[in-house]
Amino acid sequence: MYKILSKRELAQGTVVENVISAPRIAKKAKPGQFVILRVNETGERIPLTMADTDPEKGTITLIYQVVGKTTALMKTLNVGDGYQDIAGPLGKPTHIEKVGTVVCIGGGTGIAVLHPITRALKQAGNKVYGICGARTKDLLIMEDAMAAASTECTLCTDDGSCGYHGFGTDLLKQILDREKVDLVVGIGPVPMMKFVCSVTLPYNVRTLVSLNAIMVDGTGMCGCCRATVGGKTAFACVDGPEFDGHQVDFDELTKRLRGYADMERQSMELFEHKCSCK
Repeated sequence: MYKILSKRELAQGTVVENVISAPRIAKKAKPGQFVILRVNETGERIPLTMADTDPEKGTITLIYQVVGKTTALMKTLNVGDGYQDIAGPLGKPTHIEKVGTVVCIGGGTGIAVLHPITRALKQAGNKVYGICGARTKDLLIMEDAMAAASTECTLCTDDGSCGYHGFGTDLLKQILDREKVDLVVGIGPVPMMKFVCSVTLPYNVRTLVSLNAIMVDGTGMCGCCRATVGGKTAFACVDGPEFDGHQVDFDELTKRLRGYADMERQSMELFEHKCSCK
């Protein structure tokens, strides 16, 4: 069992941060890598990218949004409880080097994934612009952590309740218009990543995205996380999760993510029914 050492609810309780004891994973993990966990013996396996690690304390930090039955079950766990299995670190780590000026743009829980990458790029000597976006102020997460990880960090909200009133891609375009950018890292919902890539394409700026594909075994054998990148089949768990965003078929990825929507809804309804009967 992987014991939960702390629990904190973010974004109106819809997003939860767990610090978990996992010394062997914390020792080896690098920015961009992820884990696959099961809540219990009969639970499904879900991938989560680590928002932070502490090799000295032997901990990893996971941030997840409650969107279905498994994440709803995860939210019922408290400090002292544990996860049945956590496998990792998995996937290829982010290639970190000094390239010059970088823009790291994140949306929703994608900011948690973006955080260690942003910090590593800054530590490598890059000038890093951080952009954190959400629909409203209450849904923004990790503002202070991203401010510390970036050279300059700007917040934005769709409704203008915090920071810039508008989309993060508006801010991204402003930066691209005024100075040379060598790399953009965009992580968040699929529509957001697709739009980030459409903004950077005319500027011919290398753009990395992290694909949140459905995964089961994390070894490339099950094939659930396959995506088309550059016209070829790739597996997000072993070939990624990061890819050249200009090469990703986002429309296909969106269809695959929706493939189990009905079953996911039924599972959630059954879970809520059981909870209401207690």
